Amino acid sequence: MNKNAEAILLVEDNPDDAELTKLALARHGLDGRVTHVSDGMQALDYLYRRDRYSDRSGGNPVLVLLDLKMPLLDGIGVLREIKGSDMLHNIPVVVLTSSTEPSDLQRAYDAGTNAYIAKPTEFSQFLSAMKHVCEFWININQSAPQSTSSGMRNTGFGELA
Repeated sequence: MNKNAEAILLVEDNPDDAELTKLALARHGLDGRVTHVSDGMQALDYLYRRDRYSDRSGGNPVLVLLDLKMPLLDGIGVLREIKGSDMLHNIPVVVLTSSTEPSDLQRAYDAGTNAYIAKPTEFSQFLSAMKHVCEFWININQSAPQSTSSGMRNTGFGELA
């Protein structure tokens, strides 16, 4: 598996936080691999290759960095859909959020997150956290093989490919 060709999906509604995350990833040589979407429905469109992402190339992302509090569909809803899908459930999802609420942490783990990171407020600490995320999830972790499942399935979000 060529990890250099695989994408990272960043799901973040705050433009400043998205730029900060992309900058931190760029410092680790990953800037050309980041796809940013700004809400949960766009994330599902990307993952299921719907609408404007219907022609996207490549397989599933090697990692999803997921904010919790977003419009249209929040991070917990996205996480539940990913982990409940035969096509997507093996994609590692790291919740990257400003929330340190124990209830958010519990809900994220109950929904199947692989890791939960409260965004550090200091830039140097944020860079360090992203370095560790990249080192483990991109360079060390062995991803599950891509699912060959196809077809539509009906969920609370409509028919999904």
